Amino acid sequence: MERLKLVLQYFQSNSESISNGICAILALISVKLYTSFDFNCPCMPQYNKMYALGVMFIPPIILFLLGVLVNRHTGVMMEEWVRPPGKRSKNPAVIRYLFTAMIQRALLAPVVWILVTLLDGKCFVCAFSMNVDPKYFSGMPNNTGLDLQKLMAKVPCKEDIIFRNNTFRKAVSRYVRCYSQTIGWSLLLLLILLGAVGRVLKPCFNHAAFLQTRYWSNYLDIEQKLFDETCVLHAREFARKCVVQFFEGMQDDVVLRLPLSPLHLRPRQKEDDVDGEDEECLHGITRHDQVDHLLHTWYMSKPVLDVTKMAFKPRVYITWEDIDGRILCSDV
Repeated sequence: MERLKLVLQYFQSNSESISNGICAILALISVKLYTSFDFNCPCMPQYNKMYALGVMFIPPIILFLLGVLVNRHTGVMMEEWVRPPGKRSKNPAVIRYLFTAMIQRALLAPVVWILVTLLDGKCFVCAFSMNVDPKYFSGMPNNTGLDLQKLMAKVPCKEDIIFRNNTFRKAVSRYVRCYSQTIGWSLLLLLILLGAVGRVLKPCFNHAAFLQTRYWSNYLDIEQKLFDETCVLHAREFARKCVVQFFEGMQDDVVLRLPLSPLHLRPRQKEDDVDGEDEECLHGITRHDQVDHLLHTWYMSKPVLDVTKMAFKPRVYITWEDIDGRILCSDV
């Protein structure tokens, strides 16, 4: 149970982990779908190959598109690609990194489906049984009245009366299935070798550039999420303000408590000051056209990545002095 909690915490830690979890779930779903799918070859020369190859490659295309849709990197990449440059220049390396990450995760489920179909061999037998030369196998029935192509097309159908308890059909099916499994294991070995070579050679390249690219890709993801959260908070406060103003008889129950200075008491704030505080919470955006302008400005010209003005924003300090200029009290 604790291991399950650790796995869930990992998948909930960031968007990249969530994308990995979703792609892993899609891969498991692809295996489950194939095992529960009842594959029935048409056993007709004009349809065998089309049906078998369709089962082998059409579901992976659907799974690939689903992987692209559910991957958060897709939306971040497209927004960064199509946005106007404005005050912030685009970084092609970040877009390439997001695209590569999206493709890698989206290909997981389709590759698993293709590997399972190759290792199982039913689709391969249905598609290529007609390409086998029957002279290498004994026991072929000759009294069926069918030509050779139609006869070989019925090899995947073990329930057919022609091949019932026939060793020829079993031999041909075993032969084609061995080819299918050989291709499947070779493809799996190739993928493992490519992953191992990529992991070994990765530190040999410019690792500093890779870290920079990964940092800014994570920044774009977090910035978009924070912007969405801020929009939700702003819209909630804006809607609350509009509703309160609509119902004129409704009283705002929010009580504002402020610390008092030890030397003097501040005068009680007026209603206008409270309204000013509310408007300040809305960042000065109090009209429909102002909100539209703010969102348009964010899209057309995102702010420059420079927080020095915010980090070193000047603060106001109060110092009390006597008539001779000596400091009596200061909040510095």
